[in-house]
Amino acid sequence: MSHVRPDGDAIGSQLALGHALEEMGKTVYYVNEDGLPENLDFLPHADRIVQPKGEVLDVEVAIAVDCATKPRLGENALKAASNAKLWINIDHHISNPRYGDLNHIDSTSPATGQILYNLITKEDLPLSAVTRDAIYVAVSTDTGSFQYSGTTVETYEMAADLVRRGLDVGKINALTYDSNPYRRVELLRHLLNTLVRTDDGEIADWQLEYHVKEELELKPEDSEGLIDIIRAVKGVTVAVFFEELKGGTVRVSMRSKDLKVNVCEVAKEFHGGGHALAAGIRMEGPMSEAREKVLAALRKKVDQAKG
Repeated sequence: MSHVRPDGDAIGSQLALGHALEEMGKTVYYVNEDGLPENLDFLPHADRIVQPKGEVLDVEVAIAVDCATKPRLGENALKAASNAKLWINIDHHISNPRYGDLNHIDSTSPATGQILYNLITKEDLPLSAVTRDAIYVAVSTDTGSFQYSGTTVETYEMAADLVRRGLDVGKINALTYDSNPYRRVELLRHLLNTLVRTDDGEIADWQLEYHVKEELELKPEDSEGLIDIIRAVKGVTVAVFFEELKGGTVRVSMRSKDLKVNVCEVAKEFHGGGHALAAGIRMEGPMSEAREKVLAALRKKVDQAKG
């Protein structure tokens, strides 16, 4: 299992570990509360990802990958795994409370996919073409195509090894990054029209209201990675994406370019979590109030970083 609104690291990690276990003769169920995102349906074996409908599966072990807290797996996913006698928790979020019976948490890793690569290769588990491609997409998407500061020497060495194992880099990068639906462009146009920067330019945010998502017929994965556009603006230290969900809850995504501005610490103030440079929150609305509170906390953090 992996977290709700799964990204490349979540789905890639599921497929990578799941197929290695299948190659060992295990029976594996691939479960995600929200199902398979359209932008990742090119991955081999991706059709095995199922959206649970309230059934209880006959399983002995439940494995959560890339999920910072157990509730983020989703109610139906948790019910599907409720018969499991053993819980394994594999993750790279520093805020993970170690909710498994067995916990493999490495907050220094840039992606859960890299943790799984190390586990699979060190334990000599099967590393099929399915697992290879899934690991690459998991790590590539969670490191901003190997650009973020958390990318390590080991990350590049891992990528080189995957290429040696037959990975077609050009093909898989094209499928990952160059196959966006047109509605994603329409979303970007809308977001740019909501963009606000503080007077000093250090904090930039944009907002997405729920009615706009309905009008554009958006899917959750359509906004994946767009925050990096405002994060990349010269002078911006923190980028924030405020998204209104059905029912009025607000999803807040934060990205920082300065380790002194630890957005995970800000997220924890509002019961969220994540990493020092990338964190998220779910808050009660309305969005205007949530935005005011989060931006005030970030303003304080940015000012403290200046000394």
